[in-house]
Amino acid sequence: MFPSPSFVPPSRPPLPVPPPRHHLPAAPPRHALGLGIALLVLALLTGLLLRLDRRPFFQEFDDRWAASVNDSAAAGSAGAGGDGLGGLTTVLDRLGGPLGTVLPLLVVGCLCVYGRWRSGLFVFTVTVVANLVVLLPLKQLADRPRPPHPWVLVSDGSYPSGQVFGAVTLVVSVAVVLFPPRARRWWWAFGAVYVLAMMGSRTWLHAQWLSDTVAGVLVGAGACLVLWRAFAPLLETESERMASNSLWL
Repeated sequence: MFPSPSFVPPSRPPLPVPPPRHHLPAAPPRHALGLGIALLVLALLTGLLLRLDRRPFFQEFDDRWAASVNDSAAAGSAGAGGDGLGGLTTVLDRLGGPLGTVLPLLVVGCLCVYGRWRSGLFVFTVTVVANLVVLLPLKQLADRPRPPHPWVLVSDGSYPSGQVFGAVTLVVSVAVVLFPPRARRWWWAFGAVYVLAMMGSRTWLHAQWLSDTVAGVLVGAGACLVLWRAFAPLLETESERMASNSLWL
């Protein structure tokens, strides 16, 4: 008798391995939607308070801050550092003005050139559309007068600060779509310094009250968190396509 051949089970095809999660664009943090809505509601309630009461409970603090800024400005103009600080505030004023729209559009254009239209759409919505849909109606609702004798040309409506809003939305949207996790930590530090400098420049130029700049941070961060969560499926799709090198498909 011949020995029976050993039984060899049929080989199974390997299971498909999903593409690894790419680090760009970044996924939104937990509770981003709830936190973003809370920040926007807080800014809205403050705007309603300003509409009903032209001198709210925090106006005294705003007045004290404005007086301290006036004293610092007088001391700076008399010293050697006045010109340098004045030049910095002028540059920040320009960045918060027309360049505040040009810079996000440049980022959007670069993203679209590389096939990352989903990230481009997110940046455009956060920096441009949210300004028109969220910030400007809130300005009209609050209708807060500017501080007396501003040093730069300003429009009506001091609350909330559009320049600070633009700085926050630019910093957050760029962090989400451009920087990997390790570099993003340095970007957050730079962005915090930039936003604080923008807040200081607005009060130094007598263009806005301190509470207006704080509200700009609240509205900017709230809009970013809500839209980041809303765009999460699109950004996740782009992340998977980037990982599989199929952005253009």
